[in-house]
Amino acid sequence: MKALFICLGFLALAPLAIAKPAFIGSDFSGVYDCKGDDSHEGKYTGTVTMELVTSQSLNNYGAYKFKLEVPNYGTYSGQAAAHGTNVAMHFALADQSTKDYGTGIANFKKNKAGKWSFSKYYYEPEFKGGNYGTEECTHR
Repeated sequence: MKALFICLGFLALAPLAIAKPAFIGSDFSGVYDCKGDDSHEGKYTGTVTMELVTSQSLNNYGAYKFKLEVPNYGTYSGQAAAHGTNVAMHFALADQSTKDYGTGIANFKKNKAGKWSFSKYYYEPEFKGGNYGTEECTHR
């Protein structure tokens, strides 16, 4: 009887597994066509791909894999974190010798055609002495 009490007491102290709340936010996954304006490089076009990471998303918070491809410049990989329609994005060019990396903030909304679009401002602290720019992107 004493052994049973000790065993039951141990179980009472064990942490209970609590289910993670489900992701209930908007899913911004997909491919976006973008037009940007960079303070050093000027106007450019690119393609953004975002993929929801459901295992790291909950409630109204979304976690994303992020990739920006810009012709003649390269591929910028990173991640994004969303809360509602506000999304922070971190990105970096694969060739790190250029110090071409930064952080952006975007606001998502549905356009007249019902597709997600976003406006982004970004900052790159070390690229060519400091840099910033904007992008306007629309889901394909």
